[in-house]
Amino acid sequence: MSTREKWLWVVGGVLIVVYALFPVGWIVSLSLKSSADIANGRFLPTVVSWENYALILTGDASELFLPALRNSFGICLIATAISCVLSMFAAYAIARLDFRGKKVILSTALAVAIFPVISIVTPLFNVWRQVGLYDTWPGLIIPYLSLTLPISIWTLSAFFREIPWEMEQAAQVDGATTWQAFRKVIVPLAAPGVFTTAIIAFFIAWNDFAYGISLTSTSAARPVPAALGLFSGASQFEAPNGPVAAAAVLVTIPVVVLVLLFQRRIVAGLTNGAVKG
Repeated sequence: MSTREKWLWVVGGVLIVVYALFPVGWIVSLSLKSSADIANGRFLPTVVSWENYALILTGDASELFLPALRNSFGICLIATAISCVLSMFAAYAIARLDFRGKKVILSTALAVAIFPVISIVTPLFNVWRQVGLYDTWPGLIIPYLSLTLPISIWTLSAFFREIPWEMEQAAQVDGATTWQAFRKVIVPLAAPGVFTTAIIAFFIAWNDFAYGISLTSTSAARPVPAALGLFSGASQFEAPNGPVAAAAVLVTIPVVVLVLLFQRRIVAGLTNGAVKG
């Protein structure tokens, strides 16, 4: 490329990064402003204040935020683990076995993944109230599986197709059973894909709001996105912008750290099978 083209690429990249990070920077700046400094219209705080973080960690809002943070971690981790295990078996069967309806299963999984959640919240609310799952961890884990399983099956089935069938056959020739070949040969080879799928499933469950706000009513199972919607200001005339921004920053930190720590595995999983030969 010529020098002019290189500079155009650099300028374009900088503009994209600024466009993507501006909302994040605004939320961080808002979380560091005092209640009297929020409406000043400036991007940066006049004086850095930690009162919003103190409010949600040790203040009045801690009773709402901290239990919700615990619930989100527990529910999302359990839902992700179950989703990965079930989708791994389903994707292996779709990729390896020859049976009728494979395309129908994949199409159905994709259709369920894009199905609007809000359309089933009310029926699910009524059923959960009758069977005793309302405002419980299982009452959120099961709906979260409906969000994470379809995309996990769709993603993992593509990874399993890229694993050479001959490697599994060689393990069986050496005396391994089907289960041993799957556990000791296929699963390690598919580890980048499984890890990528787990990250995606965790993000989907972590960011859910519709199920969290509709299927919970107390801090027993309420996740963080639902808890943020219940924050209130010091009075009815004051919006809780600062505490909500501080809570959003704290909730985003685990996701950012997770991506930074395992970005190589994520990239390896997303690009697996993209180039052959």
